Amino acid sequence: MGKVVEIFGVVAIFVSFFLLEANAEVVTNNTKKKSCDLFEGSWIFDNSYPLYNSTACPFIRKEFDCIKYGKPNLEYLKYRWQPKDCVLPRFDGKNFLRRFRGKKIMYIGDSLSLNNFESFLCLLHVAVPKAKFKQEIKKQTVTVTFEDYGVEVILFHSNYLVDIEVQPNVGRVLKLNSMKYGRIWKNADVLIFNTWLWYLRSDSKQPWDFVENNGTISKDMDRVAAFRVGLNTWAKWVDTDVDTKKTKVYFQGVAAMHYHGSEWGEPKVKNCFNETTPVKGSTYPSGLAIPVNIVKQVLRKMSKPVYLLDITKLTQLRKDGHPSIYNGLHGFDCTHWCIGGVPDTWNQILYASLFPSSLKHSM
Repeated sequence: MGKVVEIFGVVAIFVSFFLLEANAEVVTNNTKKKSCDLFEGSWIFDNSYPLYNSTACPFIRKEFDCIKYGKPNLEYLKYRWQPKDCVLPRFDGKNFLRRFRGKKIMYIGDSLSLNNFESFLCLLHVAVPKAKFKQEIKKQTVTVTFEDYGVEVILFHSNYLVDIEVQPNVGRVLKLNSMKYGRIWKNADVLIFNTWLWYLRSDSKQPWDFVENNGTISKDMDRVAAFRVGLNTWAKWVDTDVDTKKTKVYFQGVAAMHYHGSEWGEPKVKNCFNETTPVKGSTYPSGLAIPVNIVKQVLRKMSKPVYLLDITKLTQLRKDGHPSIYNGLHGFDCTHWCIGGVPDTWNQILYASLFPSSLKHSM
């Protein structure tokens, strides 16, 4: 069905690393679990959705612009995430811009961070469609400034969060214990981090030749182990260098891929193509991916507050929300998400966590 789509060079990997997890504890910000768990719930049909007309959003890249590239069934836009014990507030872009006047919001990670970043921009733009903005694109960053408010929204492309450096007589080295760009990141007011996909990458487009861990350079190592080391490097940096009284830190959890229908109870289905409805209910047959546990374990050990955007389960249920063949790269994609669509919910949860008074508890 065509080539595999690549975004920021990220391949839609046809591999599933799943581990059954019967009693997954939700990590929020190293505090006790609140009465409303925003990540436990189900998708319900809501005619008041979508939150915006994506054809009017100037920030959507061709990789995610499913409507423009002919996605025939648009019901995927009509589903609202409903937590079990409260109502998730609608994203109020004007309120956000007013309250974050003069501040910087930074998304740091791979192409799923790009997915999230563009959703966030659309949610702001729809609230102030006539507001002036400027966009600056550099090698590693995209910065959009809403000039009337002085709000900067930044995407910093970093597939691993840790560094890749070219060493003389060696080559490109993935340095699992080094994170030189932290000096830039820590100046933002909100940080949303993401990594995982590229740790699985091992083909010719892998951007490193060797991996270094604790001073030892090797040709390769177990990728899940490498992910854990790299994530611990990030966690130590947050605990040491980030002033969390000034800067709110988020980690964007692992988003589900849909390349095997057996994972959602339909073994005859090959992938997300032609899927038009979410998985019913609030459980996913195949359980949670291995990195989900690793992320939670690392966050639990941190001394600084970090909020986990624990989007794994809510994305597992949305086999219908991917571009599949309906993207401008003419590839096949059950890894990333249409915009508008599922990533808008990630940013609604971000909004609710920044403004907890907006949450309404169910009766």
